[in-house]
Amino acid sequence: MIILRSTPSILGLVTFATVLLAGCSQGSPAPAASSAAPATPAATAPAAAPTPSAFAKGEVRISLVRQLSSGDYFEQWLAGAQAEAKAVGVTLEVSSGEGNNDKQALNLQQAINQKASAVIVDHGFAQTIQPAIKKAVDADIPVVAFDVDPGTTEAVTIDQDDHQIAEQALSALKKDTGSTAKVLYVYVAGFAPLDRRNETWTQFKKDNPGITQAAQIGVVNSSTAAAVADQAKAALQANPDITAIFAPYDEFAKGAALAVKELGLQSKIKIYGADISTADIGVMTEAGSPWVATAATDPSNVGRIAVRAAALLVAGEQVDHALKVPPALVTQERLRQGGITNVQQLVQANPDLSTPDVARVPWAAPSAG
Repeated sequence: MIILRSTPSILGLVTFATVLLAGCSQGSPAPAASSAAPATPAATAPAAAPTPSAFAKGEVRISLVRQLSSGDYFEQWLAGAQAEAKAVGVTLEVSSGEGNNDKQALNLQQAINQKASAVIVDHGFAQTIQPAIKKAVDADIPVVAFDVDPGTTEAVTIDQDDHQIAEQALSALKKDTGSTAKVLYVYVAGFAPLDRRNETWTQFKKDNPGITQAAQIGVVNSSTAAAVADQAKAALQANPDITAIFAPYDEFAKGAALAVKELGLQSKIKIYGADISTADIGVMTEAGSPWVATAATDPSNVGRIAVRAAALLVAGEQVDHALKVPPALVTQERLRQGGITNVQQLVQANPDLSTPDVARVPWAAPSAG
């Protein structure tokens, strides 16, 4: 059961997955065995562990407290979380701060007041969300934090390997440019995954002096791609020597791609991004697209992992308190050659993007992710 809960607009507002439930039906009775050859029992799938009582009764409520919900990445992340909630037998109550950090903290406080069985905190600024996370921990409510520093070792953290994401994208940039490039960098400080990717970019510039940052732009709001497109056009016009863009968030990359196309610079400038969605694949594979590579995990898979981890905590099961989801480099060339048009096909072509054994729930059938 999924509940999409609208939260009060106390403060000013700043935004796929199919779960396969394996079933096993009893076959027809075997014919009687002859005296010459004893019958061999039919193989049966191992039985799942018993479903904990609270889950069987539908009493488990997990509150998903999001900072952002707009954008393809976040929509697919939510779809995965919703699908996994059905698979493990929990009610998922969803709220979004829509980019307003104080509102996200209030949403978490509301989940605590309503005595949620567990909470998942999806992104957020440490300064505003950590006090509320501490209140949840003090109230003995299990906490799972994705791409945000919870400020406590009591919470389970789930992170994409953001340093590796940046390394993969920048390695492609270095290879394609021959280690010489003027780069437009898109970045906004304060978001944990972007800060980690920025650490890699900072070191990369030191290690590769032929690749320099010509300008920096960046904004995160309810229309990030459009805002970045406007900034990118101005930066590219002011810096005609730019030959590459490092945009380590898919909404950044989409905005940058729009700017490059509007200025007619596709033959000169290439974009190296992060994250992936079906819409992103469409942008990367369209004719003349400057977005040539992205490093990513499957967002719906990460959403599934978050729900599984929260369910395990509620059930009193052991969970690794520092879960990392490894990324893969996705290139425009490979997408086109493979005829890949959506994330489902991408995961089929890259099985490592699916991690069903990470925080596996013993009483539920393995999901598609």
